[in-house]
Amino acid sequence: MSADELTRVYATLLTRAGETQVEVRLDATKRAVELLGDIHRAAPVITVTGTNGKTSTARMIDAILTAHDLRVGRFTSPHLHSVTERVSVDGHPVADEDFVRIFDEIAPYLDIVDAELAEAGRATLTYFEVLTILAFAIFADAPVDVVVAEVGMGGEWDSTNVADAEVCVFTRVGMDHQAFLGDTLAEIARTKAGILDRTVDPSPAPEPTAVIALQEDEALTVLDAEAAERSVPTLVEDRNFRLLERQRAVDGQLITVQGLRDVYSDLFLPLHGEHQAHNAAVALVAAETFLGDEDKPLDRDTVAEGLSHVTSPGRAELVRTGPAVLVDGAHNPDAAAVLAETIAEAFDFDYTVIVLGMLADKDVHGVLEALHRSADAFVVTAPVSDRALDIDTLAEAAREWVDEDAVLTAPDLNAALMKALDLVAAADAERTGVVVTGSLYTVAEARLLLGREEAE
Repeated sequence: MSADELTRVYATLLTRAGETQVEVRLDATKRAVELLGDIHRAAPVITVTGTNGKTSTARMIDAILTAHDLRVGRFTSPHLHSVTERVSVDGHPVADEDFVRIFDEIAPYLDIVDAELAEAGRATLTYFEVLTILAFAIFADAPVDVVVAEVGMGGEWDSTNVADAEVCVFTRVGMDHQAFLGDTLAEIARTKAGILDRTVDPSPAPEPTAVIALQEDEALTVLDAEAAERSVPTLVEDRNFRLLERQRAVDGQLITVQGLRDVYSDLFLPLHGEHQAHNAAVALVAAETFLGDEDKPLDRDTVAEGLSHVTSPGRAELVRTGPAVLVDGAHNPDAAAVLAETIAEAFDFDYTVIVLGMLADKDVHGVLEALHRSADAFVVTAPVSDRALDIDTLAEAAREWVDEDAVLTAPDLNAALMKALDLVAAADAERTGVVVTGSLYTVAEARLLLGREEAE
């Protein structure tokens, strides 16, 4: 198959309303998956929602289940380089030819739903709705033993919620997408708790279990109440399971987790930062819950084998050494605070330049508040996106947090990287580093420029 075919399909997808043009509904996606033969019921589902850590946690669950000889379909977002990254089978992005073939097979059914929506005066299927439908179709075609689905936004009305999950995972809830989810942690948590609802009748997963990461009290109170209202049992970090120990290791860390049925000790996780250790604890318990056999623990060596292969591109990812270049898609204050902690703990740079490019709808000052103490200098630029924040506006914001001469600007990311590398080369310091952050758009562009085109 030529690359032109995948380009054709992607161009067709992009004609639809984008991911920021959300339709608050489930019925359109539900109509499509039912027309296609209930593809959302073809395999049991683990759904992952939250604000930060969703993709990393989903990838960890995938890795642990794969190590247990299950065929896993994983749906995550956004992608870094190719839309096929969003739909993974056997731990790898679906083959281009399968992506194109199945899209062409389902296209007539999408047309039917579009026509029905238009006749009712409603918006046709969005980009994300179609991707969700396509993912379930690919997983049914494979077929897979289990689907790990990352929520796009929220939970209650996100298109992934057409499938009733057996395990509902909540990573840390924070402030993001307030225009759609609400202005408080409580409102956001309540919307995310919608993944506990049953949308299939009769449901193949009538009794889900909620696995909940460490939360702010405001969010946890809501999640507990929403679960209790639906009679859903909860497994909460530091209440029912916990991260017992972690220590730095070459290229990652060693962690010990108190799971549901055993202590899983000295697991090597090839990712940096305390947040990833907590994500791993949540993923392990989600896998325990899904695979659970009464009081029998999982095999420690099998869990270790799975976690040892985890990657999370664009999340505290070291893409170059000499000097070190770290990329991280932190785009909200909570994620930026976690990045600052990870830089201090795992890399311990003597001199750090942060290359920052953000989107205009994000909390710029919240991100800068979290990051400004980590930077000896900022190089401000803009990612290639029609939603990018103007460079001068971002630079002006940065100068409110650090000395004016510590903020430089660059017209594009290539120029920003060159300027940052020049700064660290000239620094009188033993351990220097460049950190590229602010948006996954910025990270994706940096990875390309640095020769990291693959994002498996």
